[in-house]
Amino acid sequence: MAYQSLTFSGVDNADQVNAITTALMMVDGVESAEVGRHGAEVEGRASRDKLIKAVAALKLKVKVS
Repeated sequence: MAYQSLTFSGVDNADQVNAITTALMMVDGVESAEVGRHGAEVEGRASRDKLIKAVAALKLKVKVS
């Protein structure tokens, strides 16, 4: 299985971490996601672009790279 790493800035609380975790897990092809305030490790065959779009769709003031 492939792994993707995402880096975040602007994640301030556990509610945001939980929302990001849920959004990433809903992306087709994601097997698991370990999310923290500074980033995520995602396992699965989902593209990096889809993962970033899933976080952006939450409309949080979070920068993803």
